[in-house]
Amino acid sequence: MKKYRLFGVISAVCITLSILYSLVGNSQIPSSRVLLSTNPPLENILPFEAGTEKEQSPVTLTLQAVDAAGKSLENAKISLQILTPNPNPWLTTDFPIVEGTKLLQMNVAAPDGKLEIQQMFPIRGNYQLRMNVSPLVANTFDPYEQTLNFNVRENPIKYKYFAVIAAILLSVGLLGGWVIGGQQELQQGEIAPQSVRLLLSTLTVIAIVALLVINISAEVAEAHGSGHNSSITEVIAPSSQKSQGLEISLEGDQNATVGKLANLALQVKDTATGQPIKDVALQVKAIALEDNLTVFAYKGLTDQEGKLTWLEQFFDGAPHKIEVETIPNPGSNRQFPPMKVAQEVEVEAIAPPIYIRLIGLFYFTAFVGIGMAIGLLIQHRRTPQARAN
Repeated sequence: MKKYRLFGVISAVCITLSILYSLVGNSQIPSSRVLLSTNPPLENILPFEAGTEKEQSPVTLTLQAVDAAGKSLENAKISLQILTPNPNPWLTTDFPIVEGTKLLQMNVAAPDGKLEIQQMFPIRGNYQLRMNVSPLVANTFDPYEQTLNFNVRENPIKYKYFAVIAAILLSVGLLGGWVIGGQQELQQGEIAPQSVRLLLSTLTVIAIVALLVINISAEVAEAHGSGHNSSITEVIAPSSQKSQGLEISLEGDQNATVGKLANLALQVKDTATGQPIKDVALQVKAIALEDNLTVFAYKGLTDQEGKLTWLEQFFDGAPHKIEVETIPNPGSNRQFPPMKVAQEVEVEAIAPPIYIRLIGLFYFTAFVGIGMAIGLLIQHRRTPQARAN
């Protein structure tokens, strides 16, 4: 019996090892994938900075679909979603409404398996690229999905600002603790020395001013989109054009909200037959009119239905312009002069919730409190020495 039991144990071990070996072997087999490259490199990407005169440019993302051998997949359809970093209630970003939302969603035809876009990233944190690659011609390759993650670091200048503000608040608290903790005689009818009362009054005024600044800045951000509409008088191209037998029309939402996707679509048709025209070269741009800043760009082709559809979030609460220029594909028999269509999108800004506004005030108060505690501790340690003398 012992021999049979030993034989059974050895057999079970061998079977387990063989299964594990096969799993490891399968995991090491190369498979189709999407390669990501960026310009500038990932370590140099910084988030969008509002209200700055410094020149900013969107990041170029190049996605290349390849097979197991590393060869580019031809005649592919790429579905792309860009997800913003998840919210952190204790460390909010400049655009808290954008956190945990979709920044972009689009389905494009990629004859050479490449998708290249330019995108401005609004906040710091870990972004997700969710991709689905499928063949335009059935059964040429197996469809697959892939998720890529990359991190956008915070602008270093903000750490410097934070350090300066923290030092000022700590100094104010330290001074307050030093004054309050000092030995001072009370005059008749006083509940606290005059210097202490003056300090407490000053701190109260500072707290009131801080609350006003936080709330007013939030209201200004909410009115950011509508407040500058009257000053924007740029003439844009029409949303529909006809020329040499082609009709190009840009459709979609003309009103958008920060934190939500706006639907946009371009259609190219033959004016004589009404049939869609595929493989027309496109150059798409989304421009923030307030700063004349390109926040999204794409160069590609119309699909089999002569369309390009995409969903885009306008994270800055200001008017934007969607501009599409169509040019003939060099390999196409149909040639025509370049045509441009455009559409303006009004964007509604959303003020952050009140608890997010109060987080900054909490940190300011905490720094003042820490400084005050240090000042009181120093005075408390000095008191026995003064009494001994």
